[in-house]
Amino acid sequence: MRKQMFYLWGIVGLSVFVGLTWTVTAFAGYESAEYEVVEKDGNIEIRKYPDLTLVSTNSETDSEGKDGSFMRLFSYISGANESAQKIAMTTPVFMERGSADTKATMGFVVPQDVATAGVPKPQGEGVSINKRKGGRFAVIRFSGRMNAELVKSQEFKLRNWMQSRELEGEKTSESAGYDPPFTPGPLRRNEVLIRLKEMTPPESTSSSSVTD
Repeated sequence: MRKQMFYLWGIVGLSVFVGLTWTVTAFAGYESAEYEVVEKDGNIEIRKYPDLTLVSTNSETDSEGKDGSFMRLFSYISGANESAQKIAMTTPVFMERGSADTKATMGFVVPQDVATAGVPKPQGEGVSINKRKGGRFAVIRFSGRMNAELVKSQEFKLRNWMQSRELEGEKTSESAGYDPPFTPGPLRRNEVLIRLKEMTPPESTSSSSVTD
């Protein structure tokens, strides 16, 4: 009996290992949004992002796509667009938290080749194509299942780090997830991003000479 239990747990352990390996390998093959690391300090980075094209939809806070937002975007890349074009999945999924005037949104990054050739218009309701302006971002990376409390605590750490470096950022933030929903918390790659305000160069002073 004990031998059978040992054998059973061995199969379960192997299945979990294979599943996790497949997850990591599958997502490693996806195109990811490009960025340049300007500075790195542990799990915090200053990154420079180019302009990105996103296919976006409204999302309920902390729903992790369970409100239908993920499937609306997945339907778009599966062919629910004017060209019936299948578009490759990319990482990360950007999530921008709502405010008093705006709703929370979830967005997939459109692959560079599709963005260059022309992004097909969505056919499904509630889906739109938007531009994410490039720039410098302070980014903190962390694991776990993303929720409001975890994101808030990581944003607090990131803003404290920014303050120590005398970096000024926007009041709003966004989060990014790189893994499918069934990925265990400790193996997840999550990020909070805060756009840094552009530094205004000092005004140049010109000297003039007075001649008699």
